[in-house]
Order: sequence, then structure tokens, then C-alpha cells
Amino acid sequence: MGVLNQFSLQGKVSLVTGGSGLYGQQIVRALAEAGATTYFTARDKTKLSGLESDFAADGVTATGLELQQDSEASILALRDEIVRRSGCIDILVNNAVARTMSGWSDDAAKFDESMRINATGMFLVTRAFGDIMAEQGGGTIIQVGSIQGMIGPDGSLYEGFDFHGFVPDYFFHKGGMVNFTRFAASYYGPKGVRCNCVSPGGIASYRTPQSFIERYSQRTLLGRMANDTDLMGAIVFLASDASLYVTGANLPVDGGYTAK
Repeated sequence: MGVLNQFSLQGKVSLVTGGSGLYGQQIVRALAEAGATTYFTARDKTKLSGLESDFAADGVTATGLELQQDSEASILALRDEIVRRSGCIDILVNNAVARTMSGWSDDAAKFDESMRINATGMFLVTRAFGDIMAEQGGGTIIQVGSIQGMIGPDGSLYEGFDFHGFVPDYFFHKGGMVNFTRFAASYYGPKGVRCNCVSPGGIASYRTPQSFIERYSQRTLLGRMANDTDLMGAIVFLASDASLYVTGANLPVDGGYTAK
């Protein structure tokens, strides 16, 4: 097999939780363009057909399915539906995240809600699909973390803006995701299942003030924020046979932010 062929996902079945966001959409595109039969989830089932159409307009075939990540019954129903449709699951990307908190002083119920979805829910998704992969004899799990799971918030980034980065639940579960990746890699490794984490940095969108983009860009080694394709190559690498000897790793995809 030539080295470029190792990156092909032809014949693979993939699932991306949270396929509608800035990172979710490029992850779906990356897996589908690399050849995988690709499913993605969203909490609001009324948005699924529109998202499918948006992908199709870009030449990407992907199937949307509903997932309520705070419900184990919904998680198991999703697992069973994908197995019914495709017979297996080869690639899981845990990308879904609920932003329930707005700051340090929020009611504790908001933190509890975040943990049910982003911690307990992510664990249940990993277990449900990881166990299927183990029964099959192989597969790969990719956790989408964040540099905010690796470092603390920099308040100076947000001076003068009406938003901030001091959201405690996000830092808590993204940091936990990195070490949970190591746990899952250890647990599933003997069963032929790999588990890795990618930790993206900030991504620019139409909603990001230009002055914030400029300030953030100065903190990176590459002098810019992420764009709508920057995560695609890392995802395909970790999903494919090109990374068969990589597990338990956390890969920052941050333009050098955490290295500076």
C-alpha cells in the first residue's frame, strides 16, 4: 500500500457527533471526502435535512441523525440505527458540546447540566460505540478537545470586548477529555481500538470581530486564527491507517498557540 493510500477512508463507516458547528462541519466534510460513509448528529432533528442539503451543495454526502447526548437511551438508539444501516462503525468523532454556562457566577444547575451532556454523555457515547468496535476487532475514536483543556484562560485577550473566556465547565470537561482519551486508549488498545484527542485553537468566523482576530493571531506562532479547513487533515490522519501506531495522544491544532 502506498503511503497516500493509507489516508483513504474508503469502506469505513464514521460518526461525528455535533456536526453543525464550525469544527463539526469541516470534520464531516473531511471524513466524507476521504471516502467514509458518514453520519453526523444534531440535537434539533428539524435541522438535519437542512444540514444534509448544505453538505450536498458542497458535494458531500452525509446523513444526519438525532442525538440527545444527555440521554443514554438516545445514544443506544443512535448506535443501533447506524449498525442497522451500515452493519458496523469504524470511526467515532466526539465533537458535540453544549455551552450551558456563561460565566463563573452561573447557577450550579448549569454546571450539572454541562457535565451530564459533555462529560457523562461523552463517556456513554464512547462506551456504546467503542464496545461495538471492540467486538468488530478494531476502530478509532477521536475526541475533539480544545487548547482550553490544556491551558488556563488569558483574560487580556478579551479586554474591551463584550465576551470573555472564563467559562468553568468548558475548561473542566475539555481538560478531563485529554486524560479520558488516555484511559480509553488503554482500555480498548488490546481490543484493536485506538483513541486520540485533537485540541483545536480558536477559529475565526463571520461573527468574530476583526480586532479580536488580530489580537489572538499575535499569540500564535503562525500569526492567524484557524479557518474552516484547518482541522480536516488532522482528523483524516487520526481516522485512517496512516496513524495505526498512534493512540493515547493529544494533538494540538492551534497554530502554535500552546507552544509559544
